[in-house]
Amino acid sequence: MRVGLLGLGRIGAFHATTLAAHPEVGELVVSDADEVRAKEVAGRVGASVGDAFATDAVVVATPTSTHAELILRACEAGIPVFCEKPVAPGVQETARVVDAAARTGTLVHIGFQRRFDAGYTAARRALREGGLGELHRVHLLTADPRPPAAAYIPLSGGIFRDCHIHDFDILRWVTGREVESVYATGANRGAAFFAEAGDVDTSAALLTLDDGTLVTMQGSRYNGAGYDVRMELAGTRETMVVGLDDRVPLASAEPGAGFPAGEAWPDFGTRFEAAYVTEIGAFLDTVRTGGPSLCTAEDALAALRVAEAAELSRRDGRAVRVAEVAS
Repeated sequence: MRVGLLGLGRIGAFHATTLAAHPEVGELVVSDADEVRAKEVAGRVGASVGDAFATDAVVVATPTSTHAELILRACEAGIPVFCEKPVAPGVQETARVVDAAARTGTLVHIGFQRRFDAGYTAARRALREGGLGELHRVHLLTADPRPPAAAYIPLSGGIFRDCHIHDFDILRWVTGREVESVYATGANRGAAFFAEAGDVDTSAALLTLDDGTLVTMQGSRYNGAGYDVRMELAGTRETMVVGLDDRVPLASAEPGAGFPAGEAWPDFGTRFEAAYVTEIGAFLDTVRTGGPSLCTAEDALAALRVAEAAELSRRDGRAVRVAEVAS
């Protein structure tokens, strides 16, 4: 098929390499606001520079502020679209995309790559097949080794919308449950630009699922040991942890402990490289077969509502029901 790619920043350039090598892609057409960058990436992967919408499917990896407009354009043209998260910075604009996708029947796949990671997939299967027993508690952690650029933070939407939205999505996907309420807090322990933007660099939250299961969550922009992303699911039969491998950036205080033995994960791109490749392949397979989206705009809206509730909770210093945001 002929595939278009919009946006050639870090993740867009990675997608360009993946798409160019995929057997389903006969031609790759790339586009970027920076024409020099577009030509450089196109020459490197064997693509052409042109109209990404004059294709059979389009992949959107542009800045967040452009996502909704580009998805809506794809929907109106009836072109299957893959878009990196988030759909939009706010709930109302995301809901517009949900409505457009439903009205036009266009395939819309939102890029929550953790759904395509081997560890999360195995944990979901174990929980659904009863291997963990009855789920009693969940713990989520997302910790970056270093903060983003200062200029990015005011545009990011804050740590819950920008970073933890992945945790909210994977929580729903693995457990099959919805989040009913959130109590969130945060602190600023690093650079002043987080507080100046009304954001925090350290986060924590207590979430309650619709079946009463309690979920704890933590996050940091300053995890100097490396990139640390884990999910712990504790059941009546077994406790399973996603991300507890030889590259987890942990140090044991126990004498003689040799785990972990590998080099710590340096960043999210390295940690989830295989998941990103699998995700793009799954999107192309869905385009070819005409099957349903594996990560819909509705899924993105549900995760965003939890993120909105978390941010509201942090600002107000109270527990917030997700229904309050949804209404």
